[in-house]
Amino acid sequence: MRDTIFAPATGSGRAAIAVVRLTGPRTEVALRTLAGGLSAPRRASVRRLFTPAGAEIDQALVLWFPGPASYTGEDAAEFHVHGGRAVVAALVEALSSIGLRLAEPGEFTRRAFEAGKLDLTQAEGVADLIDAETEAQRLQALAQLDGRLSGAQARWREALTEALALFEAAVDFPDEELPQDVAQRAQPVLALLIAEIEAAAADVARGERIREGFRIALIGAPNAGKSTLLNALAKREAAIVTAIPGTTRDIIEVPLELGGYKAIVADTAGLRETTDEIEAEGVRRAGAWADTADLRIWLVDGTADSTPNAPTSLRPEDIILLTKRDLGEGRLDLPGAPFSARSPNDVAWLESTLAERVVTSLTGAEPPAATRLRHKVLLEEAAARLRHAAEEVDALELAAEDVRLACRALDRITGRIDPEEVLGRIFSTFCIGK
Repeated sequence: MRDTIFAPATGSGRAAIAVVRLTGPRTEVALRTLAGGLSAPRRASVRRLFTPAGAEIDQALVLWFPGPASYTGEDAAEFHVHGGRAVVAALVEALSSIGLRLAEPGEFTRRAFEAGKLDLTQAEGVADLIDAETEAQRLQALAQLDGRLSGAQARWREALTEALALFEAAVDFPDEELPQDVAQRAQPVLALLIAEIEAAAADVARGERIREGFRIALIGAPNAGKSTLLNALAKREAAIVTAIPGTTRDIIEVPLELGGYKAIVADTAGLRETTDEIEAEGVRRAGAWADTADLRIWLVDGTADSTPNAPTSLRPEDIILLTKRDLGEGRLDLPGAPFSARSPNDVAWLESTLAERVVTSLTGAEPPAATRLRHKVLLEEAAARLRHAAEEVDALELAAEDVRLACRALDRITGRIDPEEVLGRIFSTFCIGK
């Protein structure tokens, strides 16, 4: 018999209400043992909860969801108890004592996936919705949960089935009275699919940035004002600021919300030649982080009399700030904006500029269909197979096999066919209780 599992579905600590959910074949037994019986399905009822030994746990709201009309597709229930730690601990102990097991991360949603309640991309949308910190992340996760990628995958698969039928008709029935161009009729279908799938794969980068955060690197020489600027943007003392060059050695990341999107601003080690082994490693890491950043802000001491060399190759979209404007100006021959991190107006201008850059970079007509590297790899595999199929004009058997392999790649996106280790890795990133 499959385990019956349970888990707190709300955060730990002092709270007004805590929710403990359970699912599995012994859910009904648990309700009868602890709550004295079953309530009406999907209707909250007030019950006193008792341990198997008869000790009272709490007065709670109890909900009963008989399968298959439940989140997991099996019998499920929820206990809404008072949120004190002792109450939750007593309920958890009581559930364990009657043979129920604490759920592993993502186990509830995995059971929903296995019951066909949602596909793999929708399950990933559930995880993204739980982790959402900004409005853009919430909207993208909702689109995923509502089946945006699932719907596109189903439409692509239907078109591939049509193309495969044309190829197989030409291969299997060459002597039948079929149109001479039956295989050629698949070419426009393949061309359209290749364009759509490649566009979806290209849009994954935007989806990943919405999920993980737009990366902004603060780079420059030691004492250029990077840590001071980071603190001004974070509105707290996130980095240590001293007059000693090389104070920042590791990368300090601060999450911000800019224009409704998540951004990660990183203070990096001052870029310079050094014999200090630890500082040199910090400089190396700073360069690596800056190379992968979506936007770099090059800070230059505006009071200097000589222009330093650019620490990395400047990109057209990089921002150059001539810092310490409040301390005077030097004689720099460098295009950039005079700036002081101690000026509220200057900081407000920079925040507005950054928000505009982030919004311009991440906003699209609609949320991206694919949002993860896993999606991108499978979409690119499907597109490559289809390109190969379109080129096999004289080997229709090979073209048909490429179309089948493209279908398999698309099926793996929604989890129709996926190795067990892939599923385990995906669901292990969920929180316990979901």
